[in-house]
Amino acid sequence: MSADEALHVVIAMHRLMRRLRRTGHNGTVHPTQLIVLALLNQYGPLRIGEIARRVPCSQPTATTVVAGLRSAGFVDREADPTDGRATRVAATPTGLAVLRSLAHGEAEVLATLMAELPEDDARLVIAAGPVLDTLADLPAHDEAPLPRT
Repeated sequence: MSADEALHVVIAMHRLMRRLRRTGHNGTVHPTQLIVLALLNQYGPLRIGEIARRVPCSQPTATTVVAGLRSAGFVDREADPTDGRATRVAATPTGLAVLRSLAHGEAEVLATLMAELPEDDARLVIAAGPVLDTLADLPAHDEAPLPRT
């Protein structure tokens, strides 16, 4: 894939995500907070550093995002069972309910849009989901691969 082809994909993904966010929910949760809730739902409790790597963002940004989620009652901190000095962040039932609500809103918008596509194209979009997950978890050149759980 050339850089120009990759740029086209990046722009298309940004435009689609912007459209889904705009029409899928009311903006009560920042997009980065939504990503963190989705990660906690998918992987279970994570340390702040792991959240920062998976979002990806800086560790101070992850700390700020988690603080906002915690003040809203969407996440809690818990002791890390492998290291008593460390804590992990876990989604609360309220946080998971918010995630489901927002994700379903965006998924409904996507499903409506995909209904306008030819069936083969819609299947391609669905098949791309796991590939996009893999791309999102690939390490930067200077870091170790993220564990697949």
